[in-house]
Amino acid sequence: MRLEYFQLIDRIIDLNLNDLTIRVEANVPAESTIFEGHFPGRPLMPGVLLVEAMAQASGWLIIGRTGFQKMPFLAALKEVKLRTFVTPGQSLEVTAKILHEGSGFALTEAEIRADGKKVCNAEITFRVVDFPDGDFRANMNDVARRIAFPLESVPHG
Repeated sequence: MRLEYFQLIDRIIDLNLNDLTIRVEANVPAESTIFEGHFPGRPLMPGVLLVEAMAQASGWLIIGRTGFQKMPFLAALKEVKLRTFVTPGQSLEVTAKILHEGSGFALTEAEIRADGKKVCNAEITFRVVDFPDGDFRANMNDVARRIAFPLESVPHG
């Protein structure tokens, strides 16, 4: 994780386009300026960043499903549950599954686990639009390579 850059996914472990699922690894850094204020003397991963990690995993699943032709943007959260605390240095497993897609939207169900225990979960709705070209696409391809996105298994349109 590179919290200061909002890069919360370290590595894609599994992308299954038949089952419409993804599993990613996210390692909370041992130190970050975020922990200086959240909270002094008791550093905790902010819940909003846990939600963002679930959204990013879901987003990569949608990007893969559409063969880099559509870009998901967070539109709504439902049934968000933050179940326990996440502390610096923990390794997280984030999973997501597409529940529904169509009419320019996609709905996913996502969760985060640490040490086998559920940390949080949510249903996430995305607005799905045509994938931007130019520098944005090049930057997304760079990130995809960095997080081991299986580009060879995704049909590009």
